[in-house]
Amino acid sequence: MADILQMHDLKPAPGANKDRIRVGRGEGSKGKTSGRGDKGTKKRYQVRPGFEGGQLPLYMRLPKLRGFKNPFKKEYQVVNVAVLAELFPQGGEITVADLVAKGAVRNGFPVKVLGDGEVSAAYTLKGVKASASAKSKIEAAGGSISED
Repeated sequence: MADILQMHDLKPAPGANKDRIRVGRGEGSKGKTSGRGDKGTKKRYQVRPGFEGGQLPLYMRLPKLRGFKNPFKKEYQVVNVAVLAELFPQGGEITVADLVAKGAVRNGFPVKVLGDGEVSAAYTLKGVKASASAKSKIEAAGGSISED
């Protein structure tokens, strides 16, 4: 019966593994300069990353970053009352899900209603924030806004 090939029987193909080049071990094999060329800084030691030969480095030429990014900032999707009047001309109760269904906003982001435009119908907005002008226009038309 033939032997089954096993992991410990595997070995690299002939010539696949070369010996590493041992530099600096005599003139016959990469001796003397060890592949670093003649003279100069890079022959003697390594320079730090970002070193430009004495020229003012890029990280010092560029301006410093000012301020900071607030990690708790809330980005609202805005909808104007004119858009509400266009999408819901009959008025009624409007939720974020209704706005998503009509394509006015994307799902998963908070919504804020702004006061650009005119309101003719009474809207009951739920789960949205509203600017002062939007709130006054909606309430003047007989509507209401709740943020919960």
